[in-house]
Amino acid sequence: MALEASSEFTPEDFISSMPDNVITSILHRMPLQDAVRTGILSRNWRFKWTMLTQLLFDDNFVSYVLETQGQNGFWKTISRLLLHLNGAITKSVVILAVLDVEDIHHLILFLSRKGIKELTLTDWTKPHVKLPTHLFSCLELKRLNISGCGFTPPPSFRCFPNLLSLSLHGVHFKGTDLGEFLTRCPLLETLDLLYITYTGNVKLVEIAKLENLKILSLSLSLIETNISSCIVFELVGSLPKLQELGLDFLSCRLTEGGAQKKFPIAFPSLKAFKVTRIDTGNGSMLSCALEIIRHFPNLQIFEIAHVSEHISIPFPIPEVEVTMMELRRVVFALFKGSENEVCLIKYFLACSPSLKKIVVHRDWFLGSDEQLIFTKKLLKLHRASPVAEIDFE
Repeated sequence: MALEASSEFTPEDFISSMPDNVITSILHRMPLQDAVRTGILSRNWRFKWTMLTQLLFDDNFVSYVLETQGQNGFWKTISRLLLHLNGAITKSVVILAVLDVEDIHHLILFLSRKGIKELTLTDWTKPHVKLPTHLFSCLELKRLNISGCGFTPPPSFRCFPNLLSLSLHGVHFKGTDLGEFLTRCPLLETLDLLYITYTGNVKLVEIAKLENLKILSLSLSLIETNISSCIVFELVGSLPKLQELGLDFLSCRLTEGGAQKKFPIAFPSLKAFKVTRIDTGNGSMLSCALEIIRHFPNLQIFEIAHVSEHISIPFPIPEVEVTMMELRRVVFALFKGSENEVCLIKYFLACSPSLKKIVVHRDWFLGSDEQLIFTKKLLKLHRASPVAEIDFE
């Protein structure tokens, strides 16, 4: 006798029966517009997306809205979405270029009332537009990334008591002392201050108060324009937990004798060091950089990026004492093939027995024939590491 299927049997909807936190976690991994569109799947899914706690108004979302709604419908789309959200908003990424000033104020006011903890705001099209003061009432913030905006803390601002990470890129900083502002973020572990428009200077003693710092990227001109390795050692020596350091040398002048002075202190905690906009045509500046590197005995990653284009007469690097290092990876960006750059690579190959790779990103103006010449030079250099490779990209 054939068995008949029970008319009462219905396949179980495992996805819809998952806990809300699991469903929300899945939605957070989708583009925002796709997460919202899950509301059409079924009656059960109609309002699942309203549990979202992360809003990524990123390039993907901006392109989608502009294609479907046009520029005039952008804020209307966002405001409708915000109206339906139920709980706290812990993370938000916003491209502000598509919003006018009034809409920016409304959005940040909304986020400030939603317990925002991670916030990224980017707008390279309106760098002088001042962000609203509502931003400085977000006391639960743990990570704040601002790019290309006006950043003016109000006189009433007291502190970001929970802030762990602060990144200010291309920011016009006004209204208060930058160093004093930093001291009002006592828990900072990551600080990124690059390409900032600011009329004052930050004192080393103010940065030293950020004793929890593990990652620091800094335009040295924010401290002063006359730079020596002494200043760098004083900076690093005041931050005992520092593991990654990035220094931008734009608008800095190397003081005489700074590169030749010997420092007995080593800084074993530092694992990664990056220098940007350094002039490889300046032998004294490179000697200063080498003097700094030699005091980081456990350094594993070194990178030179955005090398100055003002290379004229070759200035050979003075002979320095060879000190064995723990370097694993070295990166050159905008490699121009100068003798000083070759000397640097020679130095790293000779004193890095643990080196695995040197990556060379050539400058666009370096022709294929010139690249071949310098490739042959590099391949002939002695290597302390038997596995060290040189990649031209």
